Amino acid sequence: MNRREFIQTGIACGLLLCKPSTAFSYQANSAVRLGLLGCGNRGTTVATSFSKSTTVQVVALADIFPDKLALGRDHFNQLNASLNRQPIDDKLLFHGPQAFEQLAASQSVDLIQISTPPFFHVQHLETAVASGKHVYCEKPVGVDVTQARHALEIAKRVKPAQSVDVGFQCRSAPPIAAIAEKIKANALGKIGSVAGYYNAPASEEKVHPGASPDEYRLRNWLWYRALSGDILVEQNIHIIDLCNWMLGAHPLKATATGGRNILTHAGDCWDNYQVDFTYPGNVHFAFASTQFGNPGFNAGLSLYGANGSATVPYSGAVAITGAQPWAFTDGTTDSTTPTAPAKFAANGAFSDNLAFADRDKERTFIDSITTGQCHNQIAAGVETALSCMLGRMAGYEKREVTWDELLANKETYKLGMDLNQFT
Repeated sequence: MNRREFIQTGIACGLLLCKPSTAFSYQANSAVRLGLLGCGNRGTTVATSFSKSTTVQVVALADIFPDKLALGRDHFNQLNASLNRQPIDDKLLFHGPQAFEQLAASQSVDLIQISTPPFFHVQHLETAVASGKHVYCEKPVGVDVTQARHALEIAKRVKPAQSVDVGFQCRSAPPIAAIAEKIKANALGKIGSVAGYYNAPASEEKVHPGASPDEYRLRNWLWYRALSGDILVEQNIHIIDLCNWMLGAHPLKATATGGRNILTHAGDCWDNYQVDFTYPGNVHFAFASTQFGNPGFNAGLSLYGANGSATVPYSGAVAITGAQPWAFTDGTTDSTTPTAPAKFAANGAFSDNLAFADRDKERTFIDSITTGQCHNQIAAGVETALSCMLGRMAGYEKREVTWDELLANKETYKLGMDLNQFT
């Protein structure tokens, strides 16, 4: 599982093309029937965006909790009505621990959107891929090394007529896509170092009357490292993914510090990280994150090269200074104009530079289905997830950890509960 093997997996599984006639017999602009697995905040937001931005129609829902399923049904029935589409058939509402299997078995669904807690992503991905359906899987692709390795095996089973996307929508944000093109065209010259940050408010507690301790954990999965992967793997992954993408590599080693200095609620996730990643060419990426209190929100990346520097924030100027100065503009506004402070979006629907990230990501994905230009992003998703795990392991073990050491590690997180209690 070195970078060459990742690339080979991408070539073998991600770049296969299929004829439009084999892609579920879709014609251009035909409706794609989506089944949402996980009716929480982010899942509902993404499926709503799919409905509004593409030809997708949400036709099925699945969730372990009946109350979440009911909220999803009401929301999407109203949405479908506003779009002159049919309500969801009650036969396509699935709840309980086997809901993902029932959704995958449905002949009424073309595309499964996986928006469950990260611990379940790989298990649900395996079932969805085996069903032959297209898959949109939220990040991360795995919360531990064992799951990541399993996901790479699943990638090899993706059929030529299947498209599988991983939810790294930041790459599709127009300002970020534009500056990435400049950077890859050598606008900065040789890159010497990178800095990144992700500072967000604490996640809110989810209270449900009568919830057992296990149900409480599932509803507050962001607080538990086995369910979420910790903040570095679950949330900060977007910035680390942008760094990997723009450098065209994954880190070779990492050192890290951090801990749980402010948070006192249940759970075991850290509330801050400071990581030094070393990339090929001895390029260092200094990354820092916090998630506690309500100190405001900011996230972004800065790259420093021999001929200039680039700023890539969630909010603010996306620009290059130096020998080839450049600033993103959409033709109506100047990105160098001061903007209001960035606002955190718990559902992932950010404004400012990410305003069209979900929309453009989803349109490209659906185009791959309707045109038959199928692709598979599992290997790239695993590479970024492992990059985050590298920093996490370095922090937990308080030592330098290399990429090879990470891959050789048998790190496995346990759920610690029997889901059959929710049948």
